Amino acid sequence: MSATISNPVTIQILDKEYRVACPEDERVALLESARYLNQKMQEVRDTGRVIGMDRIAIMAALNIVHEFLECRNRLREYEQHMTPQLLAVQERVRELLDKGRQPEL
Repeated sequence: MSATISNPVTIQILDKEYRVACPEDERVALLESARYLNQKMQEVRDTGRVIGMDRIAIMAALNIVHEFLECRNRLREYEQHMTPQLLAVQERVRELLDKGRQPEL
């Protein structure tokens, strides 16, 4: 994280404004994160089954963490599937490079 803090950034979540100090180079990511959180909290609120800002925030957080864990698990599965294939390609490239370096007789 950069040590340079910009002017506070104003974000809006469920019709409330919050001012957050943020390095200038992370401003866009903060705004995108705030929009995403606001969207998830609105979805929870709009179900009508959860009342209270704290409970809405907790449910939205649980939904976001669930999405994150699903993505992380899919990435791990992809890596497990692709790693042997990538290693095979890497080995083949090494073989071809070594073959190209050998003096011809």
